[in-house]
Amino acid sequence: MKSPKTKKQQRLEKKKKKMAALLEIVKLNDEDRMFKMKQTVDETNNSTSDEIKDEENTTIKEDKECDRKKPRLSEEEYLKLKQELKERKKLLKARPRLQLKPIGGNACLVSYSSDVERVPLLFSDIQNLLLYSILGHHSPCTTMRWCQLEKYNKITHTIVFVVEGLTEYHFMSYESVFSSITSNLEFRLEVFTPSSYGSTIIEELIAVPLSRTQSDKLIKQFGSLDTAFQNGTDMIRLMKAVFPVNIPMFKNNNDLPSTDKFSRVKLLLSIRQMVEENYPVPIKGDLARKYRDYIFTKDSYLEVTAKSPMLGLDCEMCKTDTGNLELTRISLVDESYNVIYDTLVKPKNQIIDYLTQYSGITKELLSDVTTTLADVQKELKKIIPPDCILVGQSLNSDLHTLKMMHPYIIDTSVIFNITGERHRKSKLQLLAKNFLGVNIQQGTKGHCSTEDSQASMKLVQLKLANSIDFGDAVIQADLQVCETIKFGNNNTYEKQKKKPEINKYAMSIFNYIAKEQRTATIVGTEEIINEYSKYLSTSSLKVKNDENYKESDQIRLVTSDNNKHAVERATEIAIQHQFVLCHVKISEEKLQNERLKRTFSTVNKWINKLWDHTATNGLACVVFSGQENGANGACFLNVKKQML
Repeated sequence: MKSPKTKKQQRLEKKKKKMAALLEIVKLNDEDRMFKMKQTVDETNNSTSDEIKDEENTTIKEDKECDRKKPRLSEEEYLKLKQELKERKKLLKARPRLQLKPIGGNACLVSYSSDVERVPLLFSDIQNLLLYSILGHHSPCTTMRWCQLEKYNKITHTIVFVVEGLTEYHFMSYESVFSSITSNLEFRLEVFTPSSYGSTIIEELIAVPLSRTQSDKLIKQFGSLDTAFQNGTDMIRLMKAVFPVNIPMFKNNNDLPSTDKFSRVKLLLSIRQMVEENYPVPIKGDLARKYRDYIFTKDSYLEVTAKSPMLGLDCEMCKTDTGNLELTRISLVDESYNVIYDTLVKPKNQIIDYLTQYSGITKELLSDVTTTLADVQKELKKIIPPDCILVGQSLNSDLHTLKMMHPYIIDTSVIFNITGERHRKSKLQLLAKNFLGVNIQQGTKGHCSTEDSQASMKLVQLKLANSIDFGDAVIQADLQVCETIKFGNNNTYEKQKKKPEINKYAMSIFNYIAKEQRTATIVGTEEIINEYSKYLSTSSLKVKNDENYKESDQIRLVTSDNNKHAVERATEIAIQHQFVLCHVKISEEKLQNERLKRTFSTVNKWINKLWDHTATNGLACVVFSGQENGANGACFLNVKKQML
């Protein structure tokens, strides 16, 4: 039996042989490349004699035969090579890595094409990444819907460069000018302009909405969020509300119908939610091209109120030879569950799968149908009131099938939740059984659109008759609620204490940074700094200007003379803070056609300077804010890697 020492020596010898074989392969590859290079030179050099060629080929052949002999590594060489490979592996393992999820991939800017249909991100998505890069699992939004950042704790610092006034269109049209972006920033994404949904670029980046836990804690301490705000907490009041684009902002009307306990307006999807739930929305930018064939349900809308009428909507679809689902039946019901519109529809393209088990549609049903999608659209424009609220389960798919857009939506898949996780939605069949005590979508003949639209209407009315957190396990933070409380004709619902709305208040991103014993700086002109100061006016943080800043302070405000000075100052102090935010604003005169290229060239130089002063493993983020009533914004990202 061999001793352990002998076995160890054998293993070591095997490793040496493997390493020697690896080196031999590398050398052979180098020889092949050298041989090809010399062969090319020989072919193009007519003055070279045949004798010299023969000599060179003979030499190469001799060298190859000599080099094919296995090299023998000394113990010292082997250990040195092993250590180098170990260090390389260690560096690769510790390197932070940013990866896009499908939602992020859908927002990527690519070469302009009529076939491109991007779905932009929200700037709050970018805020989530910035928070996570600094706080990691301590971030209030650890689950990012659009990307994944691995090894966040290895991020050295985060540098954000906001260029207000530029758009994704500017980048796409002058991509060659922005060489610092194309060379260094791997991820290039389209982002909705904040003004298009009633916000601002500054608010979107630094105002972090209160979590439910934070809200409950403040209410327990102060009695209400308003009182907490007035008592000098670090809360900030959001400057603008989220409201549908090009639609008048609605008010909370206290004059409620006798059946409702709160305003139905509170159940409407915001424009932010509509984007996240993939509803068709009239937002400018590349997404507008995706919906270029869509029409509005009305030419103009009235302000929605607590007494606005609700209509339940449901559609059935079949698969056509285009590979898409097309409308084959539509039903509308009113608040009394009366069917006010129900018709079969003949698709424009040939049906290849009736999906009868789901749609309930058969070939026989559609044999004599002549109603088209255009006919349905015209009829809906007549039927739907200008302040109507459409009610249904996942109405985004129905509206896409109808190729129509509507501003006021109540989605039962959003307002009801029995899973305790917002991204896991429950089917209408399950919601109807649990909350209404009725069975729908039974049998093998498929769904009935009138039955489904009536069920959705009943669910919304049930919620309105109780409270805003009724049937929502996420808000209630009680996953057992749907197991312990039964619903039906002979059962009652035990009232839950109504939770307050928290969308009026937020916490500054700088509060989270300081909580983790990190420091941050904001660099910009006096106009820019004054805008940020509005969100820090009630803060208890140690906020100091550049001249008075000390290492013990938490936030550094650097006021610059102009944009160029702001960038220079940001590069000088970049490595001194974990979070650096440099904000410049491009004036309208610098965006005139004759000055565009020169302006973009200057911005490109600024981006390059900031990239050069980003430390290894630092996260660099360049933001183009977009323009009001113009093209969307853009975000460019990358983690600076160490050269190996």
